[in-house]
Amino acid sequence: MADTGSAEAGPTRHTPSTTAASFQAPSLMGRTATHNSPRTWFLTSSLSPLCIRLIRLLLAHGDHVVACLPPHEIEDDERSAEFRELITECRSSRKDREGWKDRIRGIRCDGRAMGQCGAAIAEAVQVFGRVDVLLCCKFEAVIGTVEELSATPATRNLVRDQFETIFFSQVNFIKAALPQLRSQHTGHILVLTSIGGHIGTPCMPMYTAATWALEGYCDSLAYEIAPFNIKVTIVQPNKEIQSLTNKIIFAPPLPAYAADAEGSPPLAPTMRDMLASVLNANPDTAIDQHPSPADPESDDPDDDENDDQNDDCEGAGGQIQYRYPRLPAAAYDKLVMETVHALTAIGGHENPPARHIVGFEGAVAVKEKLKTVTEELEDFVEASVAVDIFDSELMAEARRGRRGEGEGEGEGGREGF
Repeated sequence: MADTGSAEAGPTRHTPSTTAASFQAPSLMGRTATHNSPRTWFLTSSLSPLCIRLIRLLLAHGDHVVACLPPHEIEDDERSAEFRELITECRSSRKDREGWKDRIRGIRCDGRAMGQCGAAIAEAVQVFGRVDVLLCCKFEAVIGTVEELSATPATRNLVRDQFETIFFSQVNFIKAALPQLRSQHTGHILVLTSIGGHIGTPCMPMYTAATWALEGYCDSLAYEIAPFNIKVTIVQPNKEIQSLTNKIIFAPPLPAYAADAEGSPPLAPTMRDMLASVLNANPDTAIDQHPSPADPESDDPDDDENDDQNDDCEGAGGQIQYRYPRLPAAAYDKLVMETVHALTAIGGHENPPARHIVGFEGAVAVKEKLKTVTEELEDFVEASVAVDIFDSELMAEARRGRRGEGEGEGEGGREGF
């Protein structure tokens, strides 16, 4: 699917409402798009239920959208069905969809190939004149403990693939876009990750590692490109938002990590258990918790090398299993729309946050993690400052705090006697 709109597509007029600023800009060329004016969005991956809903909202707002389509996903009829429905909708004669087909451009692009990323950015600029918001949103989740992902050559390859998907592919898009954003002297890089960027998760070590790598890269990048008026924002919804809207890859389980393993203490449900329960609610996506090496249904339709890889997994107790979750449309709406609205509110904002956590539960979890880090720092602050050559305010504060604790204990002791 090479493109979904005319190569000559240009800015269109949008009838202003009573609650929004007018979109009647004469041209997108050579001007900075304000937050309420039409922006050109570049999505690094566009086939997830979250991205489909985001695109629909952007087009309704009057924005332009460049939608990158990973080849192995667009060729999957089930995965790309919702996007194809959206394109049909854009080409329809519905009054409320007027002009949509001229403001969307689909580009087949594999983010793992730097050349393809550069070509996609160039095509976006040729068609729409600029890129205002680069949304890095490619994701997939590899599920397995550290040992499970080290068991065979095939599972070790999953580690590399996880970094290729979450880290290197998005870095390629960022590097490809930077010259254009610098030349515009404006732009906004939005990175959609999850609260996994703050909190480690059992059974998702490689996902967490790749997420932290991408966030650390962007934290450093933000300082480098600030002089060019380019902003960077990391958006962190709950892990389930990304996991249940993209491919999930299950490494074969090791018996020692099973909840019913002999001699093991009672274990809380893991991410493997929770995601499996969601997938198993739909017979078409159900997975075998103890897969057989001979199970042909475990093959990934996106990867021609999996036959050889799965042969390597026999000693690990089964095949690698790949699934795209399928939830009802109403369930997806409830799951992702809070994140979609957060992205549209922040994208292209004149003064965006460096980080935005989506949802109450995620915010509470991150606050608890930061509280724990602060408490541990205070508990061991003397060890931290012990290596200082010169006296510092922090060292003096630590000593004062320690003396205060000692005095309090002494007073309590005297009262006790």
